[in-house]
Amino acid sequence: MADDIRDEQMPMAVAETQVPTVIADELHIVYRVNGAKTGKGSATAALSRILKRGEERGVRKVHAVRGVSFVAYKGEAIGLIGSNGSGKSTLLRAIAGLLPAEKGRVYTHGQPSLLGVNAALMNDLTGERNVILGGLAMGMSREQIKERYQEIVDFSGINEKGDFITLPMRTYSSGMAARLRFSIAAAKDHDVLMIDEALATGDRKFQKRSEERIRELRKEAGTVFLVSHNNKSIRDTCDRVLWLERGELRMDGPTEEVIKEYEKFTGK
Repeated sequence: MADDIRDEQMPMAVAETQVPTVIADELHIVYRVNGAKTGKGSATAALSRILKRGEERGVRKVHAVRGVSFVAYKGEAIGLIGSNGSGKSTLLRAIAGLLPAEKGRVYTHGQPSLLGVNAALMNDLTGERNVILGGLAMGMSREQIKERYQEIVDFSGINEKGDFITLPMRTYSSGMAARLRFSIAAAKDHDVLMIDEALATGDRKFQKRSEERIRELRKEAGTVFLVSHNNKSIRDTCDRVLWLERGELRMDGPTEEVIKEYEKFTGK
């Protein structure tokens, strides 16, 4: 589980001019799945390679993250890349404190916030109500939400073709819902903001707004992690990349260097 960083936990090699926001120390995450069966899909095939039989009958173990270590610093935007099933989303969930570590630890400075395309908003409530509840869930006051409400709606662009913000979320397309989630999360400055495939939704106009907002968040607050299969978004947004394969950290370095090696690996 994620812990607050304390001075005695800091690696001795950390420079005084750099402020660590996340430290992963030999982190292992293991899922235990009841009655799991292998399939043919690419993501399933990738997972099946790391599946092992558990001690109990019908229980499989998925060793999703294997001994990952890194230090993230304030002001960094870090991309996470890798094949389907490589452990990217699992790593973010562990940093957010949503998954326990099987072995190793995660230390965080401040409160991590995870934004995913499947982040839960309430489908039976209007977009307007979800903006309010989402803001409250992130620790914003009602006054802050009121001040930023129109900015959130305008940023999402969901009202460009009608008054959709007053309709229930269940009437939204998946892209509209994802844009609203991102807009709510981006309205607040975060110590650590983790974005899982959010930039894959919407048109190029919205993607550009999102990338600009991420750059602002880096200046105003802490660290941004971005999971995306779109290498252009990673190049445009991030200055550092972590490349995961089969749960292991294969490379950690400047964006262009890591993506070039990844593209050689994938043949793209």
